[in-house]
Amino acid sequence: MGHISENILSLRQELPSGVELVAVSKFKSGEEILEAYEAGQRVFGESRPQELKEKALSLPKDIEWHFIGHLQSNKIKMTVPYVKLIHSVDTPKLFFEIERWCRQNGFSIDVLLEMHIASEESKQGFSDEEVMDFLAGIEKARQSWDNEGYPSQVRIRGVMGMASLTEDEALIRREFAHLNSIFDQIKATDYPFLGQFDLKSFGMTHDYHIAVEMGSNMVRVGTKIFGPRGVRLS
Repeated sequence: MGHISENILSLRQELPSGVELVAVSKFKSGEEILEAYEAGQRVFGESRPQELKEKALSLPKDIEWHFIGHLQSNKIKMTVPYVKLIHSVDTPKLFFEIERWCRQNGFSIDVLLEMHIASEESKQGFSDEEVMDFLAGIEKARQSWDNEGYPSQVRIRGVMGMASLTEDEALIRREFAHLNSIFDQIKATDYPFLGQFDLKSFGMTHDYHIAVEMGSNMVRVGTKIFGPRGVRLS
């Protein structure tokens, strides 16, 4: 058994029931992904549309692909047809561009709203006020949309966030607690268009153990599975 397989099995034993493992496979080869696949992993996360498309077309069709990177509007057509979930909807503009493309091309997609919870300004995402204004705007506008109620093409399933890259566990916990609070506030609005709002995607290789303790039900782990970027585990 290779190291990738061993890492997958170890993580699966460690993660509680109900926590989805997204194996972050960006920059990793098809061979490496197949080793994880043979160990039973089926959900993989990519962040570059062209790489995602190539892998989706060449690797087993029962792989569930997630897009976890920053998505540009002009790359929607290279992304939506191949993924089940987009983790990184970070502006109203992107949301409505995805919605428009899906309507025009007969696709539907699940998305998460990316929240800015970290101390680093370089990270992207909605602020608390922005996301609540965005959702209120959808509720106000939906009466005038072509479909009755919320259009089914883009379904908002939950939130995603990235904590600060730090050794300060207290700060990480505060940031994850903030994301939990936003999730609860959104869910409490009870907007009919939210439907199945149940996903909290937070936690990566360096902080997933904290995330799981704090209620994450979807973690995105790459280095702990595949090793550092550019390193082949064998």
